Amino acid sequence: MAYIVALTGGIGSGKSTVADIFAGLGVPVIDADIIARRVVEPGTTALQAIARHFGHDILTADNHLDRAALRRKIFDNPADKAWINQLLHPLIHQETQQQLHNVTAPYALWVVPLLAENNLAPLADRVLVVDVYPHEQIARTMRRDTVTRELAEKMLQAQASREQRLAIADDILTNHDNDDSLIPRVCALHEQYLALARQPK
Repeated sequence: MAYIVALTGGIGSGKSTVADIFAGLGVPVIDADIIARRVVEPGTTALQAIARHFGHDILTADNHLDRAALRRKIFDNPADKAWINQLLHPLIHQETQQQLHNVTAPYALWVVPLLAENNLAPLADRVLVVDVYPHEQIARTMRRDTVTRELAEKMLQAQASREQRLAIADDILTNHDNDDSLIPRVCALHEQYLALARQPK
């Protein structure tokens, strides 16, 4: 299997921006969020189970999962959050492993927002953390998701702390506002990962 670099970071840190730069360099990107959306597409058994558990008002008019409504329900209910995790995490893990197994490039970028929370770091060869200040995360999340500051702060608090993420990092990529050095720094990491991937495991 290819060398695996896990990319993680808190909400609003810019993981997608970083992943897009790696993708532009030809790196296969396996994104846990994309897989998470795929396993709850209309017609899947997972979506049917979610609708039975939460009621059909958790679906949009065209029978897709209303992710904003689900987020509101589980943020204030640990039992429902645990139920969702038990349902979806095995499905996401299975699909992730299949995609990683099919990679033929020297290394793959595995984008995992909840890497620290779910203790998944040992499944990767290397961990790259995208790091920003909490006030940047809150401002970006409010803009991106059009949510209140209170909800953005709740979303931040529901994740691992900045310190917990940094503790599992092999590499740290800062992505502060108005910093135009991100692309060359990603390119340097790309060269580093290619070299690491060539080494015998």
